[in-house]
Amino acid sequence: MSTELRRLRNYIAGEFRDAADGRTTDVVNPATGEAYATAPLSGQADVDAAMEAAAAAFPAWRDQTPAERQKALLKIADAFEERAEELIAAEVENTGKPIGLTRSEEIPPMVDQIRFFAGAARMLEGRSAGEYMEGLTSIVRREPVGVCAQVAPWNYPMMMAVWKFAPALAAGNTVVLKPSDTTPASTVLIAEIIGSVVPEGVFNVICGDRDTGRLMVEHKTPAMASITGSVRAGISVAESAAKDVKRVHLELGGKAPVVVFEDTDIAKAVEDISVAGFFNAGQDCTAATRVLVQESIHDEFTAALAKAAADTKTGMPDDEDVLYGPLNNPNQLKQVTGFIERLPAHAKVEAGGHRVGEKGYFYAPTVVSGLKQDDEIIQNEVFGPVITVQSFTVEAQAVEYANGVEYALASSVWTKDHARAMRMSKVLDFGCVWINTHIPLVAEMPHGGFKHSGYGKDLSGYGFDDYTRIKHVMTSLG
Repeated sequence: MSTELRRLRNYIAGEFRDAADGRTTDVVNPATGEAYATAPLSGQADVDAAMEAAAAAFPAWRDQTPAERQKALLKIADAFEERAEELIAAEVENTGKPIGLTRSEEIPPMVDQIRFFAGAARMLEGRSAGEYMEGLTSIVRREPVGVCAQVAPWNYPMMMAVWKFAPALAAGNTVVLKPSDTTPASTVLIAEIIGSVVPEGVFNVICGDRDTGRLMVEHKTPAMASITGSVRAGISVAESAAKDVKRVHLELGGKAPVVVFEDTDIAKAVEDISVAGFFNAGQDCTAATRVLVQESIHDEFTAALAKAAADTKTGMPDDEDVLYGPLNNPNQLKQVTGFIERLPAHAKVEAGGHRVGEKGYFYAPTVVSGLKQDDEIIQNEVFGPVITVQSFTVEAQAVEYANGVEYALASSVWTKDHARAMRMSKVLDFGCVWINTHIPLVAEMPHGGFKHSGYGKDLSGYGFDDYTRIKHVMTSLG
């Protein structure tokens, strides 16, 4: 006897709708490998309707006072807290993440981030007036850009939705947001929550695949496209947006170097780095994936990291002892498995390196050593619970190895030498450099990278500014 699948729907102009042509796709729980819902596979008519709704709502939302938008965002944050258990349940079905960690590590920062941008709404200001030409006064206005087309990823569906909509709405924009086709459940619930607070059309959600996202970016209505995703997807968005000279905000992949010098506290570093590498099954663009260890402590450190991996547990969402759940989908499992299967002969799997169980998409905590700088697994993003280890001799070589990839999102340095830490923070070519820690984020500080990791900032006042435009107004005094 088959179980009827739950039906998820788009949220457009204040109401839930099926796709115009009735197409759907199954949504699978990665912890079980079984479908639990269907979601719309949105096409051109759905994208048109969402963009029309967002465009119609924009003038009134733009013209609300910052205080009114702040009040709305604060109500949204309160509603997230009140409905936290519903959000957690939806996210766990989406992703298979541990229930307890989703409750403790995602809900509080999400609520805090929304409240931060509620405060930022009151800071939509330009520079003070001044006379730069005789008889004329110049004023700089900071304004919302308009309709924003936003695409969120599957690794943190709820939190990345917050990173998208909160600064956009705070600045006075309206939003059409598309979740990943594998993780729409929590975003549809978010639409219900936000829709109870803001006017219809201000926030819209359409479900679908990469073709749906392409239709959003290519649409004439949005003034800005924002995506968190793969480098391939980011390049595609940038190319499409360029044809219409749209603004683009890209937060793409990462390959974070973790530079461990010989004077570090090995036990503490191993403990923190293993968590930062394996948390969320390594499906984090800032994950501590690429460890560079000074030669004199390489063997000791690698052995300790392998033991930490062996002691790390993956499993079902209701198991309180697990650090992480499954990979998100069968394609991701295939990708991670492929990296390990293609390892060169000089590489050594110190721990893990295999699938866990036959049900769901679980993969063991894995440590690989003996690698060279030009190896595939060093140069390309695995996006799984895999930590690589390389050896370096001197500081200059560590910098060379760390910067020697196409990604430039996050990095960390582990040393007791303050001067060395400061030197490294200057020369590491990454949007974030942590010192003796790895992965903490706060709403007040920017998150974003360089090179193939994209451009634009999430979080912070810089992230808020990305959703605004600058206008010069000059008036005659005569």
